[in-house]
Amino acid sequence: MFLHRTPQKLQALREHALVESAVSSNRIEGIEIDQRRVGTVIFGRSLLRDRNEEEIRGYRDVLREIHENASALPVSLKTILDFHEKCLLGAGDAGRLKEKEGDIIEKYPDGRIRVRFKTVAPKHTEPFIKELVSLYSRSVDEKTVHPVITLAAFNLDFLCIHPFRDGNGRVSRLLLLLQLYQLGYDVGRYISLERLIEENKERYYETLEQSSAGWHEAKHDPWPYINYVLFIIKSAYKELENRLAQIKDSCGAKTQMVESAIHEFREPFSMNRLERACRGVSRDMVRHTLRNLQKQGVVECLGRGPGAVWQKKGNVLKRG
Repeated sequence: MFLHRTPQKLQALREHALVESAVSSNRIEGIEIDQRRVGTVIFGRSLLRDRNEEEIRGYRDVLREIHENASALPVSLKTILDFHEKCLLGAGDAGRLKEKEGDIIEKYPDGRIRVRFKTVAPKHTEPFIKELVSLYSRSVDEKTVHPVITLAAFNLDFLCIHPFRDGNGRVSRLLLLLQLYQLGYDVGRYISLERLIEENKERYYETLEQSSAGWHEAKHDPWPYINYVLFIIKSAYKELENRLAQIKDSCGAKTQMVESAIHEFREPFSMNRLERACRGVSRDMVRHTLRNLQKQGVVECLGRGPGAVWQKKGNVLKRG
């Protein structure tokens, strides 16, 4: 019930998660902007200065679409292409599958390179994505495997297919958020999954490499990467639980402040007098606490309107 008394704090959590998700997901790919411009890019409508700002705002647009309309967005090739187009708005191949080979290359400081993973060939990319989407849908419907494990396996396969020239990681993270919503896990509304992935980026790349080895021959071990995704989800819920406990503790302290103020009154009091005695407590919180005490029979109202006078019933109110 305390969540209904803290809409502003929950809104702040949502906005903070939106900022962190848009910034972190792009930063993982080396796309950064001036920190002083973050608020303007995420929440403003002003003209953007460069390509990086455009891509971060594009990611923001998809995040908002998922937060507001996840149930109406099917996990499909069309949705995947739409996410990519919005994330890379303005790029020549935005919203289009790759047309050239796009192997994952690792570059060393001394200039050497190695092929870290050979992705699916362009001519096979569309049928692979369509099959992946179909298998995911069937698995979720049949529930032969826990859907969160299916979701993590989907994420791994998507990254191995590597359907785009650029933007695969960002689209994979947006799909992760969308699929979690559709499975009933909305933690991403309040806690940034992308920020947690960025904070554990080394483990992300390590488990992805482990689980992609042998993928083309169906001899790979998906569990290192699946366990990584489960770790991110669990971490998000643990952080949300801690955040909500802080909000609850804050509400409890303010409720106690109002009750203590009423306890000190030796005569009937007005709402204005009670508010003055509870500096730092919002008017809504004062009124909410007073109404609850009225329902409990602890206080009563002696009149109507803003100037109404209140008093303790039986002049008794125990300290909490």
